[in-house]
Amino acid sequence: MITETVARQAAEQYREEGYALIRQFIDGDEVARLRAETARIYEAGMKHHATWRHGNLAFEVLPEADFGARYVIQAYWMAWMSEYFERFRRSQAFLTLLRPILGDSIKQVAQQIHWKPPGAGMTGYRFHQDLRFRAARDAYRDITGSTVNSGLAIDPSTRENGCLQVIPGSHKLGYVGLSDDSEGGQIMKGLTAEQELRSKGLDPDRIVWLEQEPGDIALWGLLTVHGSLPNSSHQDRAFAISSYVRAENSDRGEWAFRDGQSVPLGPEPQLCKYEALHERPEPHYVDDKWYADTA
Repeated sequence: MITETVARQAAEQYREEGYALIRQFIDGDEVARLRAETARIYEAGMKHHATWRHGNLAFEVLPEADFGARYVIQAYWMAWMSEYFERFRRSQAFLTLLRPILGDSIKQVAQQIHWKPPGAGMTGYRFHQDLRFRAARDAYRDITGSTVNSGLAIDPSTRENGCLQVIPGSHKLGYVGLSDDSEGGQIMKGLTAEQELRSKGLDPDRIVWLEQEPGDIALWGLLTVHGSLPNSSHQDRAFAISSYVRAENSDRGEWAFRDGQSVPLGPEPQLCKYEALHERPEPHYVDDKWYADTA
């Protein structure tokens, strides 16, 4: 389990390089529980024939009609269907990890699992900065300094199955707009060419491959340039992403910690990133074939 010393060291690296990698964030027994619950959630997603939403809970599904087989590639806000993920998102381990960066009062604005099933398309992510996904900028103060993203390895995360890649120090360049205009702005369509990186003042030779064992966790910021290649192996890569924000600087998000105390979800989902949450809170399927040009 993570210690306060390790968390402080990770915070220092995060501020200087824009990322940090913490080994054995959780231990073997907790990893086993994490993997078992992730498998259960994937099976729940496979029951849907297409992308489905209910409040903040969602499954992004690639249907067999377009891909030859059905694949779940993302789940959002699993905490609304999983007691395990509801507790885990506000666990002592996360408070210890986040406190040196965000303090004692923290909200969560994103909770996701990304899968890269072998054989599925759309499992690569073009190099980008996550600031592009914060549409409601007026809902935050000091958005880049108040937000940190984490990526927890559920399966082994390797070069072959598309582990996370980061460019150290890229957060100091500001927002560079990488991938905003390529492939219609879709980061899951196409791959980033070296000349694209160089045109934004980024050196491809500085890319760091963050290979992780189950239970390892990575941190990166909204301005850190990162991406990943498609899965070219026969092994899945499940990866849990959570985004947290300093509570005093955000009008959005679900409470995770208030004054150092763990805070459970309330009776109704709060506005995080899904802009249509209050317009369509009921269960519904989403007819959005964003992948159609390259399926």
